[in-house]
Parts: sequence; C-alpha cells; structure tokens
Amino acid sequence: MSTVIKVEDISKLYRLGIISSKSIVQDLNRFIARITKKEDPLSKIGEINDRTSGVKTDYVWALKNINFEVKDGEILGIIGKNGAGKSTLLKILSRVTSPTKGIIKIKGRVASLLEVGTGFHQELTGRENIFLNGSILGMTKAEIRSKFDEIVEFSGIGSYIDTPVKRYSSGMYVRLAFAVAAHLDPEILIVDEVLAVGDAEFQKKCLGKMQNVSEKEGRTVLFVSHNMAIMSKLCNSVIVLKNGQVDFPKGPTADGIQHYILDRKEKAEINIAERTDRIGEGKIRLIKFEMMNEKNEKIDVAISGQKIKFRVHYKCIKNPDPKNITAGIAISRSDGFLVTVLGNGISSNAFDSISQEGYFTCVLDKLPVTSGLYLLNLIVYQNGIRQDWIQEAVTITVEDGDFYNTGKIVPSTHRSVLLEHKWYLND
Repeated sequence: MSTVIKVEDISKLYRLGIISSKSIVQDLNRFIARITKKEDPLSKIGEINDRTSGVKTDYVWALKNINFEVKDGEILGIIGKNGAGKSTLLKILSRVTSPTKGIIKIKGRVASLLEVGTGFHQELTGRENIFLNGSILGMTKAEIRSKFDEIVEFSGIGSYIDTPVKRYSSGMYVRLAFAVAAHLDPEILIVDEVLAVGDAEFQKKCLGKMQNVSEKEGRTVLFVSHNMAIMSKLCNSVIVLKNGQVDFPKGPTADGIQHYILDRKEKAEINIAERTDRIGEGKIRLIKFEMMNEKNEKIDVAISGQKIKFRVHYKCIKNPDPKNITAGIAISRSDGFLVTVLGNGISSNAFDSISQEGYFTCVLDKLPVTSGLYLLNLIVYQNGIRQDWIQEAVTITVEDGDFYNTGKIVPSTHRSVLLEHKWYLND
C-alpha cells in the first residue's frame, strides 16, 4: 500500500480572542520566522494547549509537532477529549486552515465532513450544492450526473432536493453532506463527529459506507468520534491526541482505546475540588463525590442490583440566595457510550432552595448496570443556568451481582443496562 497522507511536524498556533498579533511588527516578525522556518518568536518554549490549567499567555498551541502517515485503504481513528486538537488537525488536512509550521503531503482528492453548516452554499438548493461540491473536487458535470441518483437515494431526502439547504434541519443537512462527500469519489474521506447529529439508522448506514469505500474501493478514511465502540469496530488504527500533542502514536485500535480509557480514569481519580477544567458560572461549586451503600458506608466498588447512593458535595460562592437548583449525573461506559442521565429536574422537581454548603444525594434502589468501569459527569444548575460542570469527574467500578435474585449472573454478552421484568405464559 502506498502512502496517501504524510504529516511532518505539524503545529498550529492561535492568539486567543484576536485574529492578528498586537502590532504590524509582531505580524512581520512571525512572517519572517515562518518563511525562514524558525520557531515562532511570540510562542513560549514548551508551551502546550492544556485546558485544565489557567491561561498564562495570549498564545496557545492548538497542535504541536504532530507526525504520522496514512496508507491507501486505511481507516484511521483520531481520539481525544474536547480541546485535544482533533478538529483543528482535520481542518488543516482539509485545507480549511493552514498550519503555523510543518509539512503535509496528500495524494488524491479530499472530501471532508467537518461540522453542520460547512461545505454548502446556504442559498443554493440541495441539487445545486451537489454539483458545486463535485466541481470543487474537479469532477465534470457528466461525472456528477452519473452519481446524482445514488447520492439522493443514500441521503433519503429526495423530496427536498430542490429546496434551498438553509431550510434543512441539521439532520437533513448531515444526510446530504455525508452522501455528497462519500459518493463523489474522493481518494480521502475526512469525517468529524458531526455524524452524531443523525439518527441511529443513518449513522449505521454511514459506518457501513465508510467500511465499503475503504475495503472495496481502497479509499482512505480519517474519522473522529467520542464513541469508542464505533472506533473499535470501524478503524484499523488510531492516534490519541492530548493537549494538542500526540499522546499515543499511530497504532492498533484496541491499544489506543485502552490507553485513552486509562488516561481518563487517572484524571477522574483526582479530587474534584482540585479540578480546574470545570465549566459554568461558578456560583455553586462541586467539591466532593462519594458512593455509599444502603448503610451509608462509603464504598469503592458497587455491585449490580445493589442499593447505592451517589452523594455530591457542593459549596456556594458569592451566592446569597441559591434557589431553583437542579443537579445531574451522567453515567457513561469506558468506551464513551452514554448509559443514562440522573437528575432531580427529570425524576422529580428542582430544589426550591439550598444552604450555602451541603450535598445532593441520588439514590438508586437497584444499580441497573452490568460489570465494568463507568465514568460520571457531574453538573449543577441554578435557574436553568449552568453553575458547575465537571466532565469525567469520577470513575466507579461495578462488579457482577445477582440482580434478579435468582442466583444467576447475567452473561457478559448482555451488556449495559439491566431491567426488572417478569414473564408469563398464556396470560
């Protein structure tokens, strides 16, 4: 197999909040450094894009010294948490933006699906945008016409193909955008996690198409997703990005996913009071998490079917009258699959008012998940405004238990959620 993408020492520097530098002199100095292939004079040595620490400078490396190669017919997954640099890398490979330094060698035409709203002209119809995208890829009208019916059929929006795309819903937009990108014969297909907008049936259809263009047509696919189950099924190899740098070089998919999961687990074991990568207004701060059994004893490991309590401690910051409070816990498997969301705003009502310090307690009479490692996101709102949100705040371990009180353990093939149910004969 020949190399179709070669990335050599790619870096991307941004100045926060400002398009250019502070002065013409700074812009000129950066330009001279770039053409002479020297280090950017305004960047700090060793500085990385670490969002868990405070911003210490106006300049940040979104990517730093990225190197990898991709062969034809390969499906490469790019993994990393939000802010790791995944989308920036795909935009550079798609020629949406240029790198600050480094070299990219690409062999063949590139079609990309980066985010809802890109790639199409809003005033043109779906039909006109198909021909526009084909022309951009260098295809003739005859070539585009030969693919037109196939594109429309795959997208499933034939009734609206002559409607301006500005009238499309996000789901319709993604359907047509993926159909166009996948069927106009690009040698390289780049897909960001925009497919999450589509419904489950269409996602499955897209994954099948990506496998088909790779295995049967020998085309190359670069794919970004937070769903590790999809990554595991689809990708031949993966790269893990962290803070704009390669944390796991291109390697086997299973090894890369395991590396990513362990890194998230280590982060989740940090005392949440010390976490700096939280998002929200900050008038209520989540400071401690505890998992307890029915005797109010702290536990490190839960058992399927066990009665447990999640206790989240909080502290109000310059918030004299905290009212209308909702708290939530999102539970995800280690592969990124969202199992469920627990919240008093869903199961009951918001708390009318809370004290300046205290804790929220969520009680599960029977823990309804199978054995494994789970990651918990913690969040709290006041009057519908997010006050504190800590992603992957806590890791919990669940072991097999007698959920149905039958003396039987649920087989490992029966994954994720356990539901109370009964069977009857002729009734």
